[in-house]
Amino acid sequence: MKENSSIKEKVLHPEQARGAQAKKHAAQAAADECAEALDARICTALRASSDKKALDIVVLDLREVATFTDYFMITSGTNQRQVQAIADEVVEQLKKEGTRAARVEGYKTAEWILVDYGDFVVHVFEEKARRFYDLERLWRDAARVPLPTDLADESESSLRRRQS
Repeated sequence: MKENSSIKEKVLHPEQARGAQAKKHAAQAAADECAEALDARICTALRASSDKKALDIVVLDLREVATFTDYFMITSGTNQRQVQAIADEVVEQLKKEGTRAARVEGYKTAEWILVDYGDFVVHVFEEKARRFYDLERLWRDAARVPLPTDLADESESSLRRRQS
């Protein structure tokens, strides 16, 4: 029945159907762009963070400067609840794809949640803690990985733009 109703919607509202199709193609192009630059699991973590409105998403390539992991993904939330929600979404989406975290640290306090996947580590900070620990400065010798255009635009939130 649902299939018939979607066909009916396409017939009655062809402009909406075209818009949905265009969004689907844009999402696929963005996924392809991310997959070319990064491991698919990191792309999944990026999208999961973005879906929860994470701020200032950064990916650092540590392969030239460290031996314990290949990449850091660093992002922020505005409060403890959002920090937990971002970490939860990353863990959930990667679990759906068959990748389980080796360990999760800092979840209860949610000031800095570290999700370790072995070859990449996701750091989700509360904004104040991110400024304090400043991992980007600490690992400044690591190359910054350019984000896919759709994520690069979203990582700078509308709230953040208004404050500037």
